[in-house]
Amino acid sequence: MYDPPKGYSEELKQECLKMYLNGMGFRAIERVKGVHHTTIIYWVKQLGEKLPDVPKEEAIPEVGELDELETFIGSKKTLFGCGQQ
Repeated sequence: MYDPPKGYSEELKQECLKMYLNGMGFRAIERVKGVHHTTIIYWVKQLGEKLPDVPKEEAIPEVGELDELETFIGSKKTLFGCGQQ
């Protein structure tokens, strides 16, 4: 007699979601855990629907502050290879 699959365990779902939140891609999680990437996307969407809505406009501050934000853009001098001058 055929037993239909029971679905994935809650523990496996949590592991996949944690991997996604830590920056791992859907297909990478698929390769590691053996769960199809569209299933993982569905789980993320399900979880996203449970999040609270965006705060009301009056609750969003007009001024934000960034501390110690620095950006450095350097120029590379190619001395060999393609683009040699």
